[in-house]
Amino acid sequence: MLRIIDRYLLRELAFGFFASAAVLLVVTLGGTVTDVLTKVARGKLPPNLVFEILGLRTLDALTVLVPLAVFIGVLLAYGRLWRDNEMAVLQGAGQPVTGLLRPLAWLALPTVAVVGLISFWLAPAAIRLSHSLVQEANRSLVVAGLEAGRFVQLPGRGGVIYVGGMSDAGTRFERMFVQTERTDGEDTRIDVITAERGELGHESDGVGRYLALRDGFRVEGRIGHDDFRLLRFKGNDIALADSDDDATPDSLKRAAPLPELLTSSEPLQQAELHWRLAAPLSVVILALLAVPLARTRPREARYASLLVALLGYLVYLGWLGLARSFIEQGKVPPALGLWWVHLPAAAVALWLLRRSDRLKRPAPAPLRQKKVRA
Repeated sequence: MLRIIDRYLLRELAFGFFASAAVLLVVTLGGTVTDVLTKVARGKLPPNLVFEILGLRTLDALTVLVPLAVFIGVLLAYGRLWRDNEMAVLQGAGQPVTGLLRPLAWLALPTVAVVGLISFWLAPAAIRLSHSLVQEANRSLVVAGLEAGRFVQLPGRGGVIYVGGMSDAGTRFERMFVQTERTDGEDTRIDVITAERGELGHESDGVGRYLALRDGFRVEGRIGHDDFRLLRFKGNDIALADSDDDATPDSLKRAAPLPELLTSSEPLQQAELHWRLAAPLSVVILALLAVPLARTRPREARYASLLVALLGYLVYLGWLGLARSFIEQGKVPPALGLWWVHLPAAAVALWLLRRSDRLKRPAPAPLRQKKVRA
């Protein structure tokens, strides 16, 4: 059973955590929405998968967002207790600073389990599902920005394209018209292509896309000059904007299943395994570190300690990223992992906790010399 004071502190912690998580989620979602809509406008992502991609990317971002939300939530909750002199009352009633760890454990331990589940299983599965959805949708001409019976902007290039008819799967088309313009020195070149039929093709790397045109004509030349050329072709290919380039080696590495990481001896896979383990461990370390850093004086600036604490978080996160790159490059043995960053950070947190729990020894009173009467 939780004590009354523990329930009060847990309520303060939960409010600070969820408020911080909501703000961080809005900020993260805003950046993700901008990136996704930009790729949709350039023809790199299918418009019908916008919400699915947003949800999957947000799930992947929770491994960094949730530990930071715990850190900020503890700073805000316990910092308010110090500013409002509530901690002075609690200490006067016999509540030490380390007594704040019990309600914190009720918040941190379930969060560690959730973050571990996301980091090891859900986030990699979300990345794999996002790649598969995009690759499947990119096989349709609809993703390339084409729509039967309408003039639309050519994706990734300056021009207009028209398709008279399209198959239900969106892979084949009929009666195509393409008009593009490009600068040639001081002149402007125009290029007009018509084709009876064609289909959407993919390069051997699976990323590049092109329109394979069949049985058509091509007219090209400089506007205002009489050097136009007319060509008739049996086949002609037009490059389109590349599909979503998120399927990089780094993203594919982050999408690897956990059994593959456990059995792999490659430095990249070992670094990814330690990085996934760092997410739940950072929840514990940051929660412990936030307790002493939240201590403020009643007349101190409201967010002075918060700025110092966030600077410490950035240093900790930066060292984790540096240690990960060292493992990938073979400069640090995989067995050492990221422990040489976690353990010093945990030691600093415990030292600050012990130091903040000690009462300052009162200064000795000055000795008064007795006057002796003659």
